[in-house]
Amino acid sequence: MKKYAPFLLIDAVLVIIFCAIGRRTHEEANALAGLAKTSWPFLTGLVIGWSATFALYRDKFNAVLLLPTGIVAWLSTVVIGMVLRVLSGQGTQFSFIVVATLVLGAFLLGWRALVPVIAKIRARS
Repeated sequence: MKKYAPFLLIDAVLVIIFCAIGRRTHEEANALAGLAKTSWPFLTGLVIGWSATFALYRDKFNAVLLLPTGIVAWLSTVVIGMVLRVLSGQGTQFSFIVVATLVLGAFLLGWRALVPVIAKIRARS
């Protein structure tokens, strides 16, 4: 699992960026503590998704694949993140769920979609 840590870190940083953008957009105070409060539900969902994918596909696990790793990471980040937000008393308006789903999808799937494109470009050079 150690060799996949950089890829998990990429996902985690993207989740934190998503949360930071949201906090900045709504001009929320307490930068670091607020960011931690906003991020932890989504980061927990991300780790659960990664863990589930790794457990299910241990012999064939590939952190950069869109399916299953990217899809499972994305959906677990959104679904578990929203459930944990509700349980911890944080808001989950419908518009926020839509935005979170779309932005986290673009972030967590986007870099994975670029990996084969970059590999092809490198192979041509």
